[in-house]
Amino acid sequence: MPFELFIGLRYLRAKQKQAFISLITLLSIAGVTLGVMALIIVIAVMAGFESDLKTRILSVESHIVVMRHTSGFSDYRKITDWIDKVEGVRASTPFILSQIMIRSASGMSGAVLRGILPESAGKVVSSINPEALNALQPNDQTKSSMPALPGVVLGKELLKNLGVAQGDTVNILSPYGMISPAGLMPAMKRFRVVGQFESGMYEYDGSLAYVHLNEAQKLLHMDGTISGIEVRVNDIYQASRISEKIATELGFPYWCRDWMQMNRNLFSALKLEKTVMFVILALIILVAAFNIASSLIMMVMEKTKDIAILKAMGATDKSIRRIFVFKGMTIGVIGTALGVSLGFILCKLLEHYKFIELPGDVYYISKLPVLLKSLDVISIATASLVICFLATLYPARQASRLNPVEAIRYG
Repeated sequence: MPFELFIGLRYLRAKQKQAFISLITLLSIAGVTLGVMALIIVIAVMAGFESDLKTRILSVESHIVVMRHTSGFSDYRKITDWIDKVEGVRASTPFILSQIMIRSASGMSGAVLRGILPESAGKVVSSINPEALNALQPNDQTKSSMPALPGVVLGKELLKNLGVAQGDTVNILSPYGMISPAGLMPAMKRFRVVGQFESGMYEYDGSLAYVHLNEAQKLLHMDGTISGIEVRVNDIYQASRISEKIATELGFPYWCRDWMQMNRNLFSALKLEKTVMFVILALIILVAAFNIASSLIMMVMEKTKDIAILKAMGATDKSIRRIFVFKGMTIGVIGTALGVSLGFILCKLLEHYKFIELPGDVYYISKLPVLLKSLDVISIATASLVICFLATLYPARQASRLNPVEAIRYG
């Protein structure tokens, strides 16, 4: 063991008359521990929120949307066949999107109508269960003696707002109607509720209604045309590259948007919030670093004679600096290690037992999500050690500059 490290460790065990310095040392370790632990837990929870939100959004929305500048396009079958062959693409499906009104016997609500092909939509959108998709097929109508009606799948919250359940009928009103002597009359058609979906996000569950693509084309007078094509890729982080490739190959008037562009504001806000929380909680470690610097400065004042004797015996200024740097970094390493361990244990407890419940009327989830990333832990531990190291530089420099003759004379 280098003698600098040996002496630095000996200085950690203060004598009885130096109990105050020892107390500051313990407080410094506790401060670093609490700061690192709080940072790990908060960053893990925020990463869990981001991951959970991303999963819920991508269960309803596709990774890439292919649209046309002018209007809907009718040659979508040839385009979807080509897109399916693009490297990195898992599946694609055509869709129709329009604002509608849904009226039931007990209420009315605005909604977003999505016309889909059940046989291919299930490969792109995962929020709708297979039973509901099968129920949208024209041949899978109600088995009762009532006239067959086209099916519609509604979000869970939209069902509550309309006061309907599976098997009930609703009227869908489209703004694209017919011109009559009384003016523009909205188109209206009856549908039977054949299923529901739940994404866990109120914005989607309270506004989306899925019908078969053919029924949407009839209701909106879009015979043979669609609004766009939804694409699902194998790697969501390659969606931007694949989107640019598709847009380049198709050319004008087609254009593409990936999921990161469609939700840029939301994920940018989450990233900014995570960064701000990192900075704020790092101040706890900074306060502990001031304690480290204070204890080292008082240690230098207390050990003036020891430093002079070491210099008289041949210790260099560099060796004296190392002694106090080793002492301060020992505090930082112990505090960081304890903080990482406690943070890891608490994150695992939160992840396993879910004992913190969130109010459902405020948050879109009921339990606190936790996602502990190794890169976040490494970043937090590195930041803690760097702060502690910087706190040791000034006291160590002051110790190395002591004049041994004057220190022994006046010590």
